[in-house]
Formats: sequence, structure tokens, C-alpha cells
Amino acid sequence: MSQKFLIVTLGVTALVSGCATKGYVRQNVTPVQDKLNQVADQVNKEASDLQKTQQDVAKNSQAISATDEKATGADRRAGDAMNRANQATEQAQKDDQEIAQLRGVITNLDDYKVSNQATVLFKFNSAVLSPEDKQQLDQLASTTGSHKRYFIAVEGYTDQVGDANYNLELSKRRADAVVVYLSAERKVPFYQIREVGLGNNNPVDPGKTRDARAKNRRVEVKLFSADEALAPIATAR
Repeated sequence: MSQKFLIVTLGVTALVSGCATKGYVRQNVTPVQDKLNQVADQVNKEASDLQKTQQDVAKNSQAISATDEKATGADRRAGDAMNRANQATEQAQKDDQEIAQLRGVITNLDDYKVSNQATVLFKFNSAVLSPEDKQQLDQLASTTGSHKRYFIAVEGYTDQVGDANYNLELSKRRADAVVVYLSAERKVPFYQIREVGLGNNNPVDPGKTRDARAKNRRVEVKLFSADEALAPIATAR
């Protein structure tokens, strides 16, 4: 009987011990596991926040790059606009200088009268001076030395054949040919010359014949002088 009692006693002891172990686990291990679960949840949340932050950074980087490109483009356009403005300013200053020179030459336009003139004719679609043309220009240029106040007007023209814009450029080339010859070969001061190309405007012969067209392919060169207007003043002195 004492042996049976011992066995029963051991069984009861083991049962009580097992219950105590489970209670210990519940009291000590379970809170730790809960804490670990909370930490894991917090880590997952922070990882999600970090991923979202990285995505935002990537979007902001793209936006910044796009803004930089726009800013660079704006700077380039601003630079181009500034260059154009500077060019326009330089051209305006150049125009002012030319106007001042012209005013210096022509104090009073009414005082200037045609003193000499020549008409230079050109072949079809040509801006080359012939020997005969150069002789006319030589004769006109030789009279400039006897004038104190003068200028030379050079007007280029074409016939009515062809495109109007092309004719305008051709008339300018013809006027340029005359100006270059007077300046380079005859040493007429360039600031004493005024030139213009007028295309097929102001025909001297409105006819449609070959002779009429030949007359219109021309450069009119006129020497204006104001010396006669100064003569009475010089006499009065």
C-alpha cells in the first residue's frame, strides 16, 4: 500500500508541476512573444514608410531634374534673347552713326543739286561692269575733286523679267558693283556715297520689247553738290 501511495504521490506531483510550467509560460513567455510581435509590426511599418519615402525621393529627384532642364532651357532662351537684343542695339547704333554721317554731308538737302550723272547698263542677269561702264564712272569720279560739299547717289534697277525678290537682290548687287569701283578704283570716299537697290521699280521704258528691258537693266549714278548754294555766302564775305 505504501508503494501505491508513492506512485500516486509522484503522479500528483508531476501533474502539479506541469500545470505550474504552463502557468509560467503564460506569465513570462507570452508577454515576450507579444512584445516581439509588436516590434515586428513596428519594423514592418517602418520598412513600409522607408519604401514610401524612397519612392517620394525618386519622384522629387525626377521633378528636380525636369525643373533643372526647364531652367536650363529658359536660361538658353534668355541668352539668345539677350544676344538678339545686343545685335539690335549694335545695329541701331550703326544706323545712328550712318544717319549722323548723312546729316553731316547733307546739312540742307535743298542746297544740293545734280552736278553730274551717268547711267550704267548691264547685261541680262548680270552685275558685272563693262569697260564702257567704267569709263563713264571714271569721268564722273574725276569731277568730285572740284567739289567741297557733295555726295554720290547710286540707284540699282532691273527689268520686269523674273521674280521680284530676286530682281531686288540683283539690283543691289549692281549698285554694289558701282560703289566698289568708285571706292576701290577711283578712291571716292565711301562715306560720300549713298546706294540703294530698287528692283524692277521705276522703269525708264515700260515697254515689253528687248530694247525696253535693256534700258531698265541699269544703275543711275548722280553727283549732288551744294557748292552753288555756298557761292553767294563766299561772295558776301
